[in-house]
Amino acid sequence: MANLKRTPLFPLYAGHNTVRCIDFGGWALPVQFSSIQKEHEAVRQRAGLFDVSHMGEVLVTGVFAEKYLQQLTTNDVGKLQDGRAQYSLMCYPDGGVVDDLLVYRLTADQYMLVINASNIDKDIQWMRLHLLGDVELENISDTTALLAIQGPHAETILSTATSAAINELKSFRFTPDADVFGVKALISRTGYTGEDGFEIYLHADDAPAVWEGLLEAGQEYGLLPAGLGARDTLRFEATLPLYGHELSPATSPLEAGLGYFVKLEKERFIGREVLLTQQREGLRRKLIGIESIDRGIPRSHYRVFADGRCIGEVTSGTQSPTLKRNLGLALLESSYCDIDTELEVEIRGKRLKARVVPTPFYKRQR
Repeated sequence: MANLKRTPLFPLYAGHNTVRCIDFGGWALPVQFSSIQKEHEAVRQRAGLFDVSHMGEVLVTGVFAEKYLQQLTTNDVGKLQDGRAQYSLMCYPDGGVVDDLLVYRLTADQYMLVINASNIDKDIQWMRLHLLGDVELENISDTTALLAIQGPHAETILSTATSAAINELKSFRFTPDADVFGVKALISRTGYTGEDGFEIYLHADDAPAVWEGLLEAGQEYGLLPAGLGARDTLRFEATLPLYGHELSPATSPLEAGLGYFVKLEKERFIGREVLLTQQREGLRRKLIGIESIDRGIPRSHYRVFADGRCIGEVTSGTQSPTLKRNLGLALLESSYCDIDTELEVEIRGKRLKARVVPTPFYKRQR
């Protein structure tokens, strides 16, 4: 892993005897610290701490910043106020997805975009191609670290580390100048697990001390460091999309079930015309949930059959650690997407029975 990129916390991984790192899009990242099952359970029942410093951050500044982002993204940036964030997508003219992202409004002429690590170069190239007016882009990914503390005890633990009134933050709100263990940070009530929690953006040099401080503060609450494995099973249960699986240049946000984040009433944004046509004429494909009836786990890229022919494929799948059910997300022809429709999933050369089930698979009790 000598040639892989490393987050500022990489030197601390060695302090965990059972940590296992993998190559994730060119980064050396922990897939687990103890076990995926234990880390998943900790986030659902107590709290987990993730190093997601590989994610990309881009500052967008200028008087025309809002207008630029309105044309670049599918959600309505005009509805944001200072201290608020929104989930959104960037699309190609044909409606396929460039990337999904978070948009943070810092001020009227300054925003921060958070993009997927594997897409940083591609996204910035796309953004530069569509620059407008006085807008300037600054890639701050290398100097920015990102920690995510998620779970029922996340607020209690983080409150011991900051004087910021995080208990007053609503979902998708943030405070830009918080103090965490004496370090300046942006704290956002966002996450990727289906649980309540916070994401902490701070300078890369400050990340190790904050990471260790949070782990120490969270010991009595059962906080565990968590890796990519649990992050994936948690987001899957909550039916949160993963780029390269549920989202891709060949899949539109509407097909992926993300119509809520596509504001077609906006005057103009890249991909709008195709998405309007999809809405008007009806979707040919939809992302739905499936559950195995026969023994077998539906995995990514497994083909799905009905009436003797292939009607689509699984985008993500696993045995749900919380629900103990063999579940999958699949992009299928729309005529086969009604709940309880019987299907077959090809697993190791055999077609095993499955059925369409409601999503999200898991939803926390508020």
